[in-house]
Amino acid sequence: MKKTKIICFANNKGGSGKSTTCGNVGYGLTLRGKKVLLIDGDMQLNLSLSLFDEDQVLSLAKGEKNLYEAIRKGEDLQSYILSTKYENLDIIPSSTLMSSIEYELFSKWQREFILKKGLKKIVEDKKYDYILIDAPPTLGGWVMNILCASDEVIIPVEATPWGLFGIGNMFEFIEQVKEINSNLKIAGILITKVDTRKSYFKQTIEDLRNIENIPVFQTVIRVDSAVEWSQDNNMPVLAYKKSSRSGNEYLELTDEILKRR
Repeated sequence: MKKTKIICFANNKGGSGKSTTCGNVGYGLTLRGKKVLLIDGDMQLNLSLSLFDEDQVLSLAKGEKNLYEAIRKGEDLQSYILSTKYENLDIIPSSTLMSSIEYELFSKWQREFILKKGLKKIVEDKKYDYILIDAPPTLGGWVMNILCASDEVIIPVEATPWGLFGIGNMFEFIEQVKEINSNLKIAGILITKVDTRKSYFKQTIEDLRNIENIPVFQTVIRVDSAVEWSQDNNMPVLAYKKSSRSGNEYLELTDEILKRR
């Protein structure tokens, strides 16, 4: 069996579609016969909400079996994995207490590698083909932890006038992390929330594809109300309405990721 690949979805700008992309790619990979573990690394709980209803997510967030508790205690993450109703798709849920994770990391030895250490046995077990991590929209010790634990990073970027704002800071941060995790690669920029009725998205795509040495996925994710309906039903859009435009686009993106393995 091939080595488990760890991919994180990160952008220091909120609203770029990180959680939606992470959840839908994860589900898409299961449709392609892969075993996937999702890790919700964001206090907003959106990735967890894409698979469980609000009451269950809040209960998990307040309980003992979530990512915050595992990191706080410095424990192996295997016992924090939850099954979902979807075959071959598991998750480690988040907690609203992730807002204080920087404080928890501050006093720990080799704090940049706490998440990597927690994942060590899971990776060695080779139960999963992919581990996908949803990172919060910040640049700090916790996101550094996520990047240090990852093989690749996918950067979703919203196709709006403000979508590119701060992306240079993201690139600089990744370069800093590479000094610690030299194997980290940018898998690509994913252009999201494309509204083809507006001409600005063409400029965004052109600007991104002109950035030297930074790959951009051919697949773009267009605006689609099916995404909001799927979120309202706590489901990946591919599970909610497989025939939807966005469902097909996320599956195309999944296939692009698989081809690059």
